Amino acid sequence: MQGNYCLPFFLFLSFHLFLMGRLDTNLIYFRLILSVFLFAQLGSAQLKQNYYANICPNVENIVRRAVTTKFQQTFVTVPGTLRLFFHDCFVQGCDASVIIASTPSNKAEKDNQDNLSLAGDGFDTVIKAKAAVDAIPSCQNKVSCADILAMATRDVVALAGGPSYAVELGRLDGLISTSASVNGKLPQPTFNLNQLNSLFAANGLSQTDMIALSGAHTLGFSHCAKFSNRIYNFSPSNPVDPTLNKTYATELQGMCPRNVDPTVAINMDPTTPRTFDNVYYQNLQQGKGLFTSDEVLFTDTRSKPTVNTWAQNSAAFQQAFITAITKLGRVGVKTGSQGNIRRDCGVFN
Repeated sequence: MQGNYCLPFFLFLSFHLFLMGRLDTNLIYFRLILSVFLFAQLGSAQLKQNYYANICPNVENIVRRAVTTKFQQTFVTVPGTLRLFFHDCFVQGCDASVIIASTPSNKAEKDNQDNLSLAGDGFDTVIKAKAAVDAIPSCQNKVSCADILAMATRDVVALAGGPSYAVELGRLDGLISTSASVNGKLPQPTFNLNQLNSLFAANGLSQTDMIALSGAHTLGFSHCAKFSNRIYNFSPSNPVDPTLNKTYATELQGMCPRNVDPTVAINMDPTTPRTFDNVYYQNLQQGKGLFTSDEVLFTDTRSKPTVNTWAQNSAAFQQAFITAITKLGRVGVKTGSQGNIRRDCGVFN
């Protein structure tokens, strides 16, 4: 979409500067050629539905079957895959770079501290779906791991009772994966609304998109260490975060005593942890957001109206989620020489 405005704007700017005597004809000509090139590049980067219609026509059904099989083995497939997609797209774009395994000479994204809690079932879902696709001779090495992750994410949302949606495809797999690239790119459990909005805006996502994607916390789990400060050491005057529901805080203390193994898992949604629904927002209204970054969506007056609307209107939330996750899937897409199609999702070709 950006490409629709790039060239006309550049023509106007160059001509305006020319009239002002600040550009010579050669420079204008050079910039016009450059803008046409950039316009073409933007066009080639556009994702589209049914991208593989003439390449691997049945790819979406193949991926769906593989994901469903994995789902039937363990529910962790759902939150594991959904979270993997988010962590991938927010670091260097949606290019499956988060799946790359570290080597003696390179510590990859997946081994950054912020990614160590990613569930192995999310990685396994993509790897198994990729194997299923490549088992079809006509599809072998024709579908990127990044696209398989995008399709699998759509499928796990639907399997958990959430909306189904048409997924845009056409991504290539990235050529770089470093642990250092993750630093500062992912939201933290302690973030306030300004920090959340800033991070999401850097990826072309609005506050509404951010609140919708936060709704994915209706699924999955976290570890005691990620929120223990809210139930024991919030502040000198308030050991327990006063925005936490008191009964919920007591329950969390019971599940996460001070000396508990920090890897003990707690459901993000204490009410319907296995269903993709709008109960997450109803929990926020009751002070049952597990992270500060969850509860702030209700305590901050700028985001509270959206939480209240979606707590009452499931259809509105689901439509907003489809919009937001579609936009998320467009972040940092690799095309041309920027990427390739990996034969093994965990290893560069």
